[in-house]
Amino acid sequence: MAFPPRDAYERFIYSLPATHPEIRSSTLHLYTNSPKTCFVRGSIWFESGLELRVFEYLDFSDGKLLNYHYTVFRGQERIRWYDPQPHPEIPELTSTFPHHVHEPPSIKHNRKPAPGISFQAPNLPTLIADCMALGDSMITGPSTND
Repeated sequence: MAFPPRDAYERFIYSLPATHPEIRSSTLHLYTNSPKTCFVRGSIWFESGLELRVFEYLDFSDGKLLNYHYTVFRGQERIRWYDPQPHPEIPELTSTFPHHVHEPPSIKHNRKPAPGISFQAPNLPTLIADCMALGDSMITGPSTND
């Protein structure tokens, strides 16, 4: 899926609570800073109690993200974040390079590939699905099936 035109992406972010019942509320806002670029900032709160903080810098003339940062909180605790900081020294991240996710334990140094995260397509559908799964796992607890 390629990046949609600006007006379609703007409609998408502003309609998230209406189109996703698992989203309690959203403060995402698109801020234009040039005729072709903008920032998206704000938070999405889920019924599970998770908060997804979003920062995106987009270039609609090229149809891609220039930069992003996404952080998931449970209360005041940062439990996951996604970023594109390259780590070529970590071969396990090659499959989604440079995109990766930080998770506990040792969240700062525990980096894993981030499938579905890219510069060429919207990341919010993947992030919403990840937050829903994470929220479900918090409710049901870790699986005991190995």
